[in-house]
Amino acid sequence: MNVEHCERSESGKPITVVIVGAGHRSLLYASYAKKHPDELQVTGVVEPDPERRKLTAKQFGLNDSCCFETVEQLASAPKLADAVINGTMDDLHVQTTLPLLKAGYDVLLEKPIATSEQEMLQLYQTATQYGRTVMICHVLRYAPFYRAIREAVSSGGIGDIVNIQTAEHVSYHHMAVSFIRGKWNSVEKCKSSMLMAKCCHDLDIISWMVGDKPSKVSSFGGLLQFKPANAPHGAGKRCLVDCQIEESCIYSARKHYIDQGRWGFYVWDNSYLGSEPSLEQRIESLRTDNPYGRCVWHCDNDVVDHQSVIIEFDNGCTASHNMVGATSRPCRTIHIIGTKGEITGVLEDGSFVIRHPDPRKGHEYSEKRVEVPVTNDSHGGGDLLLVADFVRVLRGEAPSISSTSLEKSIYGHQIGFAGEHSRLEGRMIEIGGIEAVKQGK
Repeated sequence: MNVEHCERSESGKPITVVIVGAGHRSLLYASYAKKHPDELQVTGVVEPDPERRKLTAKQFGLNDSCCFETVEQLASAPKLADAVINGTMDDLHVQTTLPLLKAGYDVLLEKPIATSEQEMLQLYQTATQYGRTVMICHVLRYAPFYRAIREAVSSGGIGDIVNIQTAEHVSYHHMAVSFIRGKWNSVEKCKSSMLMAKCCHDLDIISWMVGDKPSKVSSFGGLLQFKPANAPHGAGKRCLVDCQIEESCIYSARKHYIDQGRWGFYVWDNSYLGSEPSLEQRIESLRTDNPYGRCVWHCDNDVVDHQSVIIEFDNGCTASHNMVGATSRPCRTIHIIGTKGEITGVLEDGSFVIRHPDPRKGHEYSEKRVEVPVTNDSHGGGDLLLVADFVRVLRGEAPSISSTSLEKSIYGHQIGFAGEHSRLEGRMIEIGGIEAVKQGK
């Protein structure tokens, strides 16, 4: 490999990045370098798993000197990129980012920012102290659907926002793979609540649309469905081992991960890097030690499967968000009501409607449907648009309306942290906004 693969970019050259945590999300963001090599170049990887590190290096043509097991190794080496793409697990975000900020790297950081307000404060203060750019992977802001709605709100066409209602319906197969069987099924393990692991996107959208400081939050919810007491008669501990109802069960691991081929990048180790197990190996894996072969009613999950959040902002407007797990159809909905009109739509439908009162005889309201492009991913096409904006910002260009800078991403996280405190403590929580975070309150 040429030595230029380990050098940071110069003026007029592509922005260079090191992948930190070679998981599915990091590799998806890094794929921008393959599509736009004139804009972005991957020059290194930090990954403790040797196979994953080797496969990532192969994908991007990296030699051994550009591959590291820990961020400490990268931070102590000569600086070899402009920035890092940090896609580590939730509880590692802050501890892996801090040494790299101090070493001079800008950061594209997977959400959530942190697993506590205290950690978020520490990250914010460190980024400010060292003058580093940190952008958060709130990719929904970049989805054409939400961007177009934000532009419609900004135009003043529906007046001042009075209320926002959002909902996220997490499909039965997504709920099972991520939040019952998978990596985000337990606060004890991943340190993130369901609200922060899944819905910080939606809470960020709400705060972005309102553009003001949240002041009060209340929340309710719990784990209603997926616990041993609710297991159907005949359910076993593993779908392909001792279950008498596997053939008829909608949560069958065989149906989800073999017949339908869903979520392979979670279920099969390193499949997103090209390491594909055979059918026999998949079946044996689900029968033995693969956590995704477990019965959904007999897992170690403790995160909620439904939750509602109510928010009041300083300017008096209110908002609500409902997360409902195990729905038939996955979708995100939004309804914004303003003083002059309203906007409503479903992300997956690829359109939204703008309505205005119409008091003319024979009318009640007028409406206009706005069509927007929607890709077949869960983020409505926002993933790589986020990376493109990150590249522009590091080049010194003006950020887009969707900008997910660290400072602009804090309000939504404060709502999420306060919402979980409210749910657990059974009380309304008052929050202080960005100034409180800056002052460490």
